[in-house]
Amino acid sequence: MDKVQLIKLPKILDRRGNLSFFENAKHIPFTIQRTYWIYDVPGGEIRGSHAFKKSTEFIVALSGSFDVVLHDGTKEKKYSLNRSYYGLYVPNMLWRRLENFSTNSLALIVSSIKYDTADYIRDFDEFKTLKHAAK
Repeated sequence: MDKVQLIKLPKILDRRGNLSFFENAKHIPFTIQRTYWIYDVPGGEIRGSHAFKKSTEFIVALSGSFDVVLHDGTKEKKYSLNRSYYGLYVPNMLWRRLENFSTNSLALIVSSIKYDTADYIRDFDEFKTLKHAAK
């Protein structure tokens, strides 16, 4: 969990509207290989509920708010994302779930690898076994 980072992104203020951005390996510690977004999440629904063997991610609440709950196999920590100029860096081998989505929220996620179904760990008990075996 010590590698998880809440990263403040550049914020350019303008009376016409603000602008924020991030760049490969400058603002986030990896090169982007995949980008996806989550939206129109019905009230009370949870997204994620998995871990990645290799992929690291950077998550931004472009609109609205939601919580990212991370678990390292022993303890859990919640991060509330609600500003579009902050992003959460999530290393591999952490169980993650996104919950508590506000109306019209938009989650942008960038990943360090291309989509690979074999990279997903979808069973929490399997995740804990793999995590403790790695120690």
